Amino acid sequence: QVQLAESGGGLVQAGASLRLSCAASGRTFSSYAMGWFRQAPGKDREFAATIDRSGIATYYADSVKGRFTISRDNAKNLVYLQMNSLKPEDTAVYYCAARLSPVGSGLPILPTRYDYWGQGTQVTVSS
Repeated sequence: QVQLAESGGGLVQAGASLRLSCAASGRTFSSYAMGWFRQAPGKDREFAATIDRSGIATYYADSVKGRFTISRDNAKNLVYLQMNSLKPEDTAVYYCAARLSPVGSGLPILPTRYDYWGQGTQVTVSS
């Protein structure tokens, strides 16, 4: 069982930066691939970024590639999403998610592939 708690959201102007954090409970954090998703009002939950259990491999949605960076600290049970050059269309509730991943497994991008979810943190970007 893993519990996830996001933090770091807020209201910023376009062009600003934010860093989201996700704290995970449990002693097996390094066994999980982690992902960040987002959901805007009236829209489906959308993949943003994912990172493998070691922190070496990452993958991004085209909409955030080059602006967002996912990283993790397995010693602290934390995963981060550094968001730069924010745009109004980045406004959404951001969720972190965890998937138990055997060594060598791929990077999951579908929400249905993830086992655990946080409660989300609101990011609002004004124009």
